[in-house]
Amino acid sequence: MTLNLCVLTPNRIVWDSEVKEIILYTNSGQIGVLPNHAPIATAVDIGILRIRFNDQWLTMALMGGFARIGNNEIIILVNDAEKGSDIDPQEAQQTLEIAEANLRKAEGKRQIIEANLALRRARTRVEAVNVIS
Repeated sequence: MTLNLCVLTPNRIVWDSEVKEIILYTNSGQIGVLPNHAPIATAVDIGILRIRFNDQWLTMALMGGFARIGNNEIIILVNDAEKGSDIDPQEAQQTLEIAEANLRKAEGKRQIIEANLALRRARTRVEAVNVIS
């Protein structure tokens, strides 16, 4: 049995294919989804989506959104998403270093919140590249 996974951003379809299993970061922790999973709707956190496809694990960096799971169909609508294989490792590492520097320089509540979000996004992209399948 398989699941139909569709990952959407406001601008494009990032993934639309059958998969065997996923592991998804939600706002309340990670969940694993196999065929015949109980129906749920959940908020998706900034984090890695792990996809078991053709007996190998793939990664995708998700930048927060929502997911609906039911009837062996998973629809994930996120602000942005990138397949781990599409992320340039050097660019991701540079972005992480810039985000860390910006957090150190941040002053005031708003700047600190924005810098922390940018840092979480940058770390997620680096993790999507570096995760060992």
